[in-house]
Amino acid sequence: MKIHFIAIGGSAMHNLALALEHKGYKITGSDDVIFEPSKGRLAAKGLLPESFGWFTDKITADLDAVILGMHAKPDNPELLKAQELGVTIYSYPEFLYEQSKNKTRVVIGGSHGKTTITSMILHVLNYHGKEVDFMVGAQLDGFDRMVHLTEENDFIILEGDEYLSSPIDRRPKFHLYKPNIALLSGIAWDHINVFPTFENYVEQFKIFVDSIVKGGSITYNSEDPEVVKVVEASENPIRKLEYKTPEYTIEDGETLLETPEGPMPIEVFGKHNLSNLAGAKWICQNIGIDEDDFYEAIGTFKGASKRLEKIAQGKTSVAYKDFAHSPSKVAATTKAVKEQYTSRKVIACLELHTYSSLNAEFLKEYSGALDAADEAVVFYSPDAVKIKQLDEVTEEQIANAFNRSNLKIYTNPVAFKEYLFKSDFNNSVLLLMSSGNYGGLDFNELKEVVER
Repeated sequence: MKIHFIAIGGSAMHNLALALEHKGYKITGSDDVIFEPSKGRLAAKGLLPESFGWFTDKITADLDAVILGMHAKPDNPELLKAQELGVTIYSYPEFLYEQSKNKTRVVIGGSHGKTTITSMILHVLNYHGKEVDFMVGAQLDGFDRMVHLTEENDFIILEGDEYLSSPIDRRPKFHLYKPNIALLSGIAWDHINVFPTFENYVEQFKIFVDSIVKGGSITYNSEDPEVVKVVEASENPIRKLEYKTPEYTIEDGETLLETPEGPMPIEVFGKHNLSNLAGAKWICQNIGIDEDDFYEAIGTFKGASKRLEKIAQGKTSVAYKDFAHSPSKVAATTKAVKEQYTSRKVIACLELHTYSSLNAEFLKEYSGALDAADEAVVFYSPDAVKIKQLDEVTEEQIANAFNRSNLKIYTNPVAFKEYLFKSDFNNSVLLLMSSGNYGGLDFNELKEVVER
């Protein structure tokens, strides 16, 4: 098959391109800019466009399909040419569904935890040599790509994102997968640029549960009241299987999971991650991995990239990087770190980077989110607010929103870097939470500061 990618450089798009190249398809692509690591990974397989930009001569009638990335605009010249020629156009999730129509589709949904749960499932299956197709939103140890597609595998594990499918398809991605087996981890309002009210956001999860194939199953977090309401209200004839956080203890900075064979040390920590682990266990059991085999494998799971990822460790200091940006995830991550390191000073730094987090109205959702930290810092760039064409956000608004009198606020990347590099990290834990990079912070330099 000949497939052309419009906006091939995105994290998800370039991984799909690599997966299809590995499958034997002929792949071409375009983009106006491509950054690392996408650039190097595409180049290594001969898929990097010769020139950046959009070129209508790449769109020909002999293409089997065009895959349209979210980064492209509805008036993209290559898209218009494909529409004119009548070439089949897929969004990313539409194409994944086409590739998995004859497989058992396992879809992991939820406002938070879905990458970690999907990663846990794949780690366990890989540990036991069970081959499956997959799509996950983070790079995992032991896996070459974030997407893997075959003709022969019976199962496909899909991380079910609720964001939009493409510039011309405004449906949330996870509405298109039609799962046989689904999981719902939690519901906490996000993506307010697309879902302007909480009710509108929750509605997307109702549609997701109702999209499960009749006779399928939903494994759901019974400790999240919104999830419980959505699942219990669904009249879809499916099995409803609840899970909750398992018992665990913490001894000398090590988390011990209670199992039928007694306490077992695990690499991940925090109540939210233990909840994720419970959900992953039930999905693995649905796929054919028994409980003992799950526990054997999960003990070696170190976490998904950027999800409470340890980036530095000194004698009495440690630093973690986490993708957390929504209020509920920020609160859960900060609490988890303080619970794990009760005798150390926890310095929590949050970058407000997403459209939602920089919205003056949404800011109030962050009230108390950093309360578990001994020292709390917020960084945001006024330039990012302008780029997103949002109303100006003031330091006073942020201070009031977080409802913490001693909150440190930085708007200048140089000043924030100075604060970090002059800090004493002895007997401390540094937690960096962001989907950005704090205006260009060099994490390798910071590693040296934390470990000295």
